[in-house]
Amino acid sequence: MSGGEGPLAAAGGAAPERASRIALSAAATELLRLLHAQHGPLMFHQSGGCCDGSAPMCYPAGEFRTGSSDVLLARLTVEGVPEPVGFWMSADQFERWRHTHLTVDVVPGRGSGFSLEAPEGVRFLIRSRLFTDEERAGLGD
Repeated sequence: MSGGEGPLAAAGGAAPERASRIALSAAATELLRLLHAQHGPLMFHQSGGCCDGSAPMCYPAGEFRTGSSDVLLARLTVEGVPEPVGFWMSADQFERWRHTHLTVDVVPGRGSGFSLEAPEGVRFLIRSRLFTDEERAGLGD
């Protein structure tokens, strides 16, 4: 699995290794390499909306406009992709999920037509688990 650091991680000094808020499954990593080859730099946004609220949407980097109501969880490192993949989430959704570790995975089926993976017959999906006390302390928030 690949992970990344975002501005929500602990800051300052010689902090202990920081816990990651988000990771990628092997299937998600492979799909991101394919999508990058087709579309160039990528980004995710997790809105928390009704229909595909638990499915992160993948866009060409910068195509989805983020703002003050969004939080950058991580810049994910993907082997074989030269630039990090930003993972953004609406601030409201983050408040509900701040105590969970998220893993981006891929499942068969069709998600939103706006997300880049839709033509591939698969969709991204979030799997989550609660942080341990140790991980939560490593987040620094």
